[in-house]
Amino acid sequence: MTETGQFLFFTSCLYIIIYSLIICTVVVALPTKPEGYDLRPGAADAPFKIALFADLHFGEAESTEWGPLQDVNSTRVMSSVLDHETPEFVIYLGDVITANNILIRNASLYWDQAISPTRARGIPWASVFGNHDDAAFEWPIEWFSAPGIPKIHCPVANSSCSGKEDCSFQGTQRLELMKNEIELNTLSHSRYGPKGLWPSVSNYVLQVLSSEDPKSAVAFLYFLDSGGGSYPEVISGAQAEWFRQKALEINPDSSVPEIIFWHIPSRVYEKVAPKFGIHKPCVGSLNEEQVAPQEAEMGMMKLLVERKSAKAIFVGHNHGLDWCCPHKELWLCFARHTGYGGYGNWDRGARIVEITQKPFSVKSWIRMEDGNVHSEVVLSP
Repeated sequence: MTETGQFLFFTSCLYIIIYSLIICTVVVALPTKPEGYDLRPGAADAPFKIALFADLHFGEAESTEWGPLQDVNSTRVMSSVLDHETPEFVIYLGDVITANNILIRNASLYWDQAISPTRARGIPWASVFGNHDDAAFEWPIEWFSAPGIPKIHCPVANSSCSGKEDCSFQGTQRLELMKNEIELNTLSHSRYGPKGLWPSVSNYVLQVLSSEDPKSAVAFLYFLDSGGGSYPEVISGAQAEWFRQKALEINPDSSVPEIIFWHIPSRVYEKVAPKFGIHKPCVGSLNEEQVAPQEAEMGMMKLLVERKSAKAIFVGHNHGLDWCCPHKELWLCFARHTGYGGYGNWDRGARIVEITQKPFSVKSWIRMEDGNVHSEVVLSP
C-alpha cells in the first residue's frame, strides 16, 4: 500500500474508533420526531432549492487502498455542489453506504461520514434507503488466498460495545441506521415510517410551507422505501395504501403539489426510457445503460398517475442514467451519480430541484463536480 493509501486507511480507521465511542452510548429506544415536520424557504418568495445526493456508496471496499480514497472523492463532490448551489435542503437518495463491503458491525460510522458535508454547512436533510444500505456482508474471495483476512480495526478495549459483536459482520439494519441518524443529528428531517410497513422504514412526508403564510403548504415531499438489501426490491401494496390514506388526510382536494423520492426506479421507467440517445421531450445527458427497475409494481404508480397533484418522481440506483422523461402528466427523473463508490466512471454531480412559490413551478438541472450546469428542465409550470 502506498503512503497515500496508508494515510487514508489510517484516517478512516481512527474516525471509526473515535465515533464508535459515541455510537455505542446510544439508547436502544427509538427517538421520535414531531408529526408535523416542516420546511420553510429562507425569504419571502424565495425559491426552495434541494440537492439530491444519490449512490454515494461510502465504505465500499474499505479494506483496500482504493476504497477510502473514493469516500474522500465523494466528499469533494458534495462539497462542490453545496458551495455552488447553497441549497435549502439536501436529500440522500439511497445507497448512502455499501453495507455489503463494510467490515465493522455498525455501518452508521460511514453513514455519518456521508452526511458530514451537509451537516458542516448547517443545511437540513432527509434520507431514504437503497438496496445497498443494509445489504448482507459479502466475503471477498481474495480473503481466502495466502494473505488472508486483513486486520480488522474494532472499537477500543474500554468501549461499551463488545469487540466480538462489532467484528461479526452482521451488518446494520435499516431501523438502526435511521435511529442513529435521527438521534445524533438535529438537522436530520428523516423519519421512521409507520411500524405496519416495517421492514420498509423510510416512508414519510414533509411539507414545504409558504414564507408568507406559515400554515399554508407550498408542496408535499413524499419519501418511500423501495426495498432491496434485506428484503425484496419493491414498493409494496401496503406502502401504496399508506400513501393513499396520507394524501387523503393532508391533501384531500389535491390542491397542493406533491413531489416523490425513492431509490429504485419503478417498472414504468422502462417504458419511457429514451432509445439511442436522449431526445425531446426527455431531457438529460446520460443514457448509458438499461433501467434496472423494482421487481414488481404493486399499485404505487397507478395512484400517482391518477393524482393531478403528483408532479415528479426522483430516483437513483442506475449510475449511468440522468434523464427526466414525461409519463402522462407525471415526470420520471433520475438523479445523477454523486459518489465515487459504486460502478461506472461517468463524471459525478448532483441533480438540483427548485420549487418556486409564486407562481408555483418545479425546475431541475444537474450541477457537476466541476461546477458546470446542464439539462435544465421545467417539470411543473
